[in-house]
Amino acid sequence: MLKFAVMASGGGTDFQSLIDAVKAGQIDAEICCLIASKPDIYAVERAKKAGIPVEIVQKKFFGSVEAFDRAILATLKRYLADFVVLAGYLNIVGPQTISAYENKIINIHPALIPSFCGMGMYGSHVHEAVIAYGAKYSGATVHFVNEEADAGPIILQEVVPVLEDDTPEDLAARVLKTEHQLLPRAVALMAGGKLRVEGRIVKILE
Repeated sequence: MLKFAVMASGGGTDFQSLIDAVKAGQIDAEICCLIASKPDIYAVERAKKAGIPVEIVQKKFFGSVEAFDRAILATLKRYLADFVVLAGYLNIVGPQTISAYENKIINIHPALIPSFCGMGMYGSHVHEAVIAYGAKYSGATVHFVNEEADAGPIILQEVVPVLEDDTPEDLAARVLKTEHQLLPRAVALMAGGKLRVEGRIVKILE
């Protein structure tokens, strides 16, 4: 059975969707650890309740981005992670880690990439931008991670409507429900060896 690490920076609702899917047998893989960007996030409590090991790796304690990258990679290797899932992780994954886990790092973004993504587009900023632009649809995207923010090959996408009276909070809640379905599906495909990357195209194998 494959092992995957989850990396998170917040409340961990996407992380919880993975915990639940593994427990229900929908994902044929083991969560080997949670790598948290700080100690006081609720994702850490979710991991403890589920009996998942927690590693706190805080960027501010490293003298350079290279040292931080090495620490992340060393942690993943120590837990023998076969692949990695970013579930609301707000730090940029470094080049050493990306190289070691090429097409093995999955991220979820709360919009339809390539729209409303890239540097600075995270959390409520995304939904505020969608509404301000007047977009009629938003959604969620699961993609592989490469060296450019939110630019890796797309695995799955799901569309949600943007309603005329939506606040960013309304839209965020609607997108989040989709995330909780989409991310476990993508991870299940990854764990089952059902994803093949050809250039920018991700093919889902039968």
